[in-house]
Amino acid sequence: MQKPIAIWLLICCALVFAMVVVGGVTRLTDSGLSMVEWKPIVGTIPPITESDWEEVFKKYHETPQYKEVNKGMSTEEFKGIFWWEYAHRVLGRVIGLVFFVPFLVFLVRRKIDWLLGFKLGGIFLLGGLQGLMGWYMVKSGLIDDPHVSQYRLTAHLSLAFIIHAAMFHVALGLLDPNSRLDISKELRSLQLFIKVLIGIIFLMVLSGGFVAGIRAGLAYNTFPLMNGNFIPPEIFMLEPWYRNFFENMATVQFDHRMIAWILAILIPIFWYKSRRLILPSSARFVCNLFLIMLVIQICLGIATLLMVVPLPLAASHQAGAMLLFTVAIWVNHKLR
Repeated sequence: MQKPIAIWLLICCALVFAMVVVGGVTRLTDSGLSMVEWKPIVGTIPPITESDWEEVFKKYHETPQYKEVNKGMSTEEFKGIFWWEYAHRVLGRVIGLVFFVPFLVFLVRRKIDWLLGFKLGGIFLLGGLQGLMGWYMVKSGLIDDPHVSQYRLTAHLSLAFIIHAAMFHVALGLLDPNSRLDISKELRSLQLFIKVLIGIIFLMVLSGGFVAGIRAGLAYNTFPLMNGNFIPPEIFMLEPWYRNFFENMATVQFDHRMIAWILAILIPIFWYKSRRLILPSSARFVCNLFLIMLVIQICLGIATLLMVVPLPLAASHQAGAMLLFTVAIWVNHKLR
């Protein structure tokens, strides 16, 4: 009975991946603040009549984003950003249902032991927390700032990655519970290496959240240097100094680039070390995929930067980050 549970979790992973991509588009199109109320149940029904649209649009008129950024926007233009945020929220509800209903069915049929139930229950609670975090993030852009807090945006993004990683990890364990390699000194070193890489990739995701949150990708659109400098002179403009790591475009983008460079060096080293070990074909395949995904993600990142963050590339870059993170977790599982 473990395989159906694993397949269900993988479907949930795919939905979370879609949620991250739609969330990226919502952010890039400045659509996230178009829905000024949070109604988890009745909020599923969108505006239908013209009077419904007028009422929703009137509420948007009171937001800082309308007053400072989109003043004079027509109702048709408003609909364009509204539907992205609406799709994002509805997808969140769909994920909740797709996770909760089968979870309940498996529990009632006693197909889940206490340990697995504890893990899945924890993931469900994280999902609920993610919904609250999403509204907490949106709320930060409805008071006196036309943009959401980069701190809350990064927390929202990172929590999505944590939920996705947890479900994927559990699913892999259910699909391949008994796969164990013969432990050697070299394999132990590789096992530690991939765990470090997973941590660095997650750190890069956090860094990317701040890049997105303060729109740091719209500055320094050159590569490999930042407007002719390896280290831009503006990186410590703000006081106190630690604010630069979260609020200074130059510092935030520099940090993101440096983490990317670290991964660009370490992942090929990891791949080379894996080639020197005798591994099952499935493990070798995933290690190769890890390297390929790195190359794709680096190319997407550079192209996004040089072309000044076009929507398709930027959304693909965010999707690529989750795929790279997912493959890293897969590699970790295969090297057990």
